Amino acid sequence: MDKFLEMKVFSAVVEAGSFTVAAHALQMSKTAVSRYVAELEERLGIRLLHRTTRRLSPTTEGEVFHARCRELLENLDEAEAEITSRSGEASGLLKANVPVTFGLMHLAPLWPALMARHPKLALDVTLSDRVADLVEEGFDLAVRIGQLPASSLIGRKLASTRMVVCASPDYLSARGEPARPAELAAHDVISYSLFAAGENWTFSGPDGPVTVKVAARMRTNSGDTCRAAALQHQGIILQPSFLVGADLAQGRLKEILPGYRSSALGIYAVYPSRKFLSPKVRVLIDFLAEAFVEPAWGD
Repeated sequence: MDKFLEMKVFSAVVEAGSFTVAAHALQMSKTAVSRYVAELEERLGIRLLHRTTRRLSPTTEGEVFHARCRELLENLDEAEAEITSRSGEASGLLKANVPVTFGLMHLAPLWPALMARHPKLALDVTLSDRVADLVEEGFDLAVRIGQLPASSLIGRKLASTRMVVCASPDYLSARGEPARPAELAAHDVISYSLFAAGENWTFSGPDGPVTVKVAARMRTNSGDTCRAAALQHQGIILQPSFLVGADLAQGRLKEILPGYRSSALGIYAVYPSRKFLSPKVRVLIDFLAEAFVEPAWGD
């Protein structure tokens, strides 16, 4: 007797509450379904179902056995789906939600290569800094930057980025370069208004953590705007290395307080579940992981 088929039939009966309904769902005869359950009970030597003329329900032992059956059947389905997704061809529409600046700077150049590699794959990429509900809004995957909160989403880390305090050489020449975090309070700051900590900037230094409240000459919810103002010598910014890395490397901006480190952030691909992961989503995750093995911003 096929034990997995026995468990499948028994679980269907418990969940349907009826031999007739379970038989219809399984496309089997009611007689065959009844026989499978009876033979299962006989083999186990225990009654699994209460049967009356009006209703059917699991015994205490049946409830325990049903829970274990569901777990085993779900694991089997997941294993089959994973093998199928690995061997299947990526095709169909894939909807992705990505942050605006990171999406423009570091993801936009990648999409053509992905489409060339997988000609049956179609993309719908939404750029937004709002945290979208993937299930409610129908996204297959999102790229998120920061510390992932506890949730039902699955996350795969693609890379890291660190927050960098920097300004243009001309600004620092005119106003002086801070030697300690406390000196930032006397400078013009272009503040990113979406920071959870607001204008309280925290660093890890030689003597441990230190926090300073900066004075914002300008506030904006756009990292690109912060960068543009800094490049025009208007003040000091705290922005991720993925945004200002090229400016630092080419001397347009200069890192301040290199002995004091701000936070490091993870860059993740997140998706609703590992179960039944489609080939198109697996292909995108692997593609992004490969693309950011050596990030362009050097972190």
